[in-house]
Amino acid sequence: MENILVVVWAALILANLASILLAALRLSANGMAAAAPKRDVPVSVVIPVRGIEAFTRETLANAFAIDWDSYELIFCVADAGDPVIGEIRAASEARPDVPMQVLVGDHRISANPKLNNCYKGWQAARHEWVVLADSNVLMPPDYIARLFAAWRPKTGLVCSTPLGARPDGFWAEVECVFLNTLQTRWQYAGEAIGLGFAQGKSMLWNKPLLDANGGIQALAAEIAEDAAATKLVRRLGRKVHLVASPFAQPLGHRTADDVWARQSRWGRLRRVTFPLFFTPEILMGALPPLLIGLCAAAVTDVGMATVAAATLIAIYLPEILLAYAKNWHLSLMTLPAMIVRDLMIPAVWFRSWMQKPVEWRGNTMAIGTRFSELKEAPTMPQSEL
Repeated sequence: MENILVVVWAALILANLASILLAALRLSANGMAAAAPKRDVPVSVVIPVRGIEAFTRETLANAFAIDWDSYELIFCVADAGDPVIGEIRAASEARPDVPMQVLVGDHRISANPKLNNCYKGWQAARHEWVVLADSNVLMPPDYIARLFAAWRPKTGLVCSTPLGARPDGFWAEVECVFLNTLQTRWQYAGEAIGLGFAQGKSMLWNKPLLDANGGIQALAAEIAEDAAATKLVRRLGRKVHLVASPFAQPLGHRTADDVWARQSRWGRLRRVTFPLFFTPEILMGALPPLLIGLCAAAVTDVGMATVAAATLIAIYLPEILLAYAKNWHLSLMTLPAMIVRDLMIPAVWFRSWMQKPVEWRGNTMAIGTRFSELKEAPTMPQSEL
């Protein structure tokens, strides 16, 4: 019995270390400029927006400051009374040289409110290359260049995971370690072994390719547009690739409820769309190897304190070194935040198997394996402001 426990304990630690090594090899240091591709390819950047957030002015200013020869910005807003429209107008006045339009309306093509908001922008995009980008992505000057640098002959989609940055308070630190050294790390490790998964934060599409295979409506096949994108690209015999260095998402202040709600929603979406990959997530973090290691110590002559210390060092030290090597956020609260995150993982995992509705930016979403529903206002007609 003790031999089995030791083998499982070692296997979990080695799997954790392998994911860190794979991600480290795949990732460039954050902020590293992309190799300069041909920059005269025109690009449409479609950004769904709703409400004013802590970093809205900064993210808008960055979107208008992308270093690319020819690109247009298309902002999609569901509600004509949304105050963010004024912020977009102000950012545009500071950079009148960047083509921009604001489209208002809500087209119910799915149970995904973001996809519904993006639909009009996709239809209005004038160029063959389209980026679907979340409004809270802090786009660097080489934003489009980094996306194109990851496109290869068999690529069907290029994405970036969100890289947590500038957390304000402990729970924002917890969100940061969820995003960076856990989710980003495993996503890059998966891509390194040929299991690339799409991420909806930044998605570079070849518009004729997607339009020939159902258009943006094809992304309504799943409740999460990135899950539908992953499955579509794989059906086409192509690959999902990730940028060499992910784009930052400034976090600001977060509460415990914020982190719990967001992680529960994402966990539920992963459970519904990729159940075989989601199921082993219960084994992530330090808690499973720690508990198994303590059980092994209980039936051997090894001290429990020694096993606990060895386990925590083997799990957390490489994770911290990964963040340091890639210039990701680190602070004195990083290690305590990792411990809290790992205590939350089992709770998020079990919550994800329940059928309770989840909240997303004011929208109530019933997410099921066979049926998903968005409960909100009726479809609004499209208009341009």
